[in-house]
Amino acid sequence: MRTPIIAGNWKMYKTPREAVSFVEELKKAVADVQGVEILVCPTFLALLPLSVILEGSNIRLGAQNMFWAAEGAYTGEVSAEMLRESGCTYVILGHSERRQYFGETDANVAKKARAALDNGLVPIICVGESIDERKTGRTATVIERQVHGSLAGLAADEVTGLVVAYEPVWAIGTGLTASPGDAQEVNALIRRLIGELYDRGTAASVRIQYGGSVKPGNAAELMSQPDIDGALVGGASLKTADFAGIIKATVETLNPPQ
Repeated sequence: MRTPIIAGNWKMYKTPREAVSFVEELKKAVADVQGVEILVCPTFLALLPLSVILEGSNIRLGAQNMFWAAEGAYTGEVSAEMLRESGCTYVILGHSERRQYFGETDANVAKKARAALDNGLVPIICVGESIDERKTGRTATVIERQVHGSLAGLAADEVTGLVVAYEPVWAIGTGLTASPGDAQEVNALIRRLIGELYDRGTAASVRIQYGGSVKPGNAAELMSQPDIDGALVGGASLKTADFAGIIKATVETLNPPQ
């Protein structure tokens, strides 16, 4: 059975001091939670202090981006090794905001994924279509291109251990959410594409999240879908009650009271 993963992408929110305060609250709120992997992805500046606070807890630490080179004259970038030494176990790659504002391509994402895996980090590879692409019936074409391009060069055993996040661009920060059926349809497509690229075992093992205005109120229905293995949460991950609510709704959905 695939263990669901609920990840909080904090984007450019929370100073290091605010991040420390938040995580202290979150640790208490989810201390007894089992059966789901919990991950927070703060800004780079908060990684080191949070790594100390989270040590020994059930919350893991991830970064929002990285560069593919090990080192060099790349002003403003950080390497996979730097993230690992800062306490990270995961890194988000190819988020739509990185693609939109910073010109990231599928080829860039593939190079970053290679570097992450080589340095012991688990990539969370984001894919998703825009509202125009969805309205014109190009969702499947876009997702296929992104999956093929972003996983290029990776072996089956490497793909088994990574995470793919389906984040429809039109549902990020807009308050709009893909219906559970729509999200399931695309997540199932992603799993089928991975099966075609590799094999059925790889497709069955890889975890595929949904992201896009996930909240405590819609988490249970989303997480009940057979091909949705957790959520990449944006705005709701910035509030302790909301993020903990999504985590607990996921656990309750997968392990209903007898």
